[in-house]
Amino acid sequence: MGKAGRVACIFTPYVLTIASLVCIILVGLGCTNASSSTLNNLYFLRLDLSDLSTGSATTSKIEDLLSEAHITSVSADEISQTIKKFQDDANIADFYDIGLWGYCKGDTTNGKDSITSCTEPKAQFYFNPSSVLGVSEEQLDKELGDDFPKIMKVYKAVSKWMFIAYLVAFIATAAQILVGIIAIFSRWGSCVTTIVSIVSFLFTLAASLTSTIMFSIAKGSLGSALKIYGVEVDLGKNIYAATWLAVVFSLAATIFWMFSTCCCSGRSPYGHKDRYNTRGGITAEKAPYTYEPIGAAHPPFGTPQPYTPQHGYSTSYPSPTHGNAPMNSNNQHSSAYEPFRHA
Repeated sequence: MGKAGRVACIFTPYVLTIASLVCIILVGLGCTNASSSTLNNLYFLRLDLSDLSTGSATTSKIEDLLSEAHITSVSADEISQTIKKFQDDANIADFYDIGLWGYCKGDTTNGKDSITSCTEPKAQFYFNPSSVLGVSEEQLDKELGDDFPKIMKVYKAVSKWMFIAYLVAFIATAAQILVGIIAIFSRWGSCVTTIVSIVSFLFTLAASLTSTIMFSIAKGSLGSALKIYGVEVDLGKNIYAATWLAVVFSLAATIFWMFSTCCCSGRSPYGHKDRYNTRGGITAEKAPYTYEPIGAAHPPFGTPQPYTPQHGYSTSYPSPTHGNAPMNSNNQHSSAYEPFRHA
């Protein structure tokens, strides 16, 4: 197929790898820039406190929610006091969006959400509601039930693993783009790139699974507990679309990299043209200064057709005569060899 075919064979997985890297970068950039409307829509989880600020929760409603959540460690009056404290705190935002590196907070005006600020990106970030809301952990543990501290402990540990998985996926995918350049020249390069691509796919898949499962559980478990305060918990859509597109692109790139290890060698088919004849057999070239029978390839002048040379290097044919007398008794003579064949 040649070098041109090799480049065409590498082009598809190369583009897929770049697409996967772009999706991972979008996941990492979510909730990092308050002035970007595109990046503001990339979040794993949103805590909506807009109903909390309006004071729509009544005592009877709080009692019903406590019974539904099976929380007996706190009374409805204590919950009402906590809600009033949140309402009086001007630092409490209408909603909080949780990303990979940090979170953003914003206000809702006339049904329109606007981000006011975002935290500085931090490695191995996890959202701590007690520090954000200005409430002690003991109070949250008491008001949200016995399961809340267990959930937060698991969430903190899994968040660190999720961050590491996304970081390794990003590094492996970027390395895959660089290593993919050598895949243009040989199948060995494709083999090395395939190994890097497998690592990239596995960590991208692990990170996507971790984030999806973890925040889905958080929505189900925390949603019912925080509903007592009028807090709604919602999952983001765009960031999950980006992370799973990264998985799809990474898987497709890995398959095509594997395909390039056994196809599209990059060697020109014309490099062996002189060694093979048109029927695919091997034609032995005649080296200079070698012996060959004079009549092996062509019959002597005047020989009747068809002419079929005998096996070996001896050829029998009627010998020329001088008059009526034969030159030898057997009317045969041995094949003559020219001493040297000149190139």
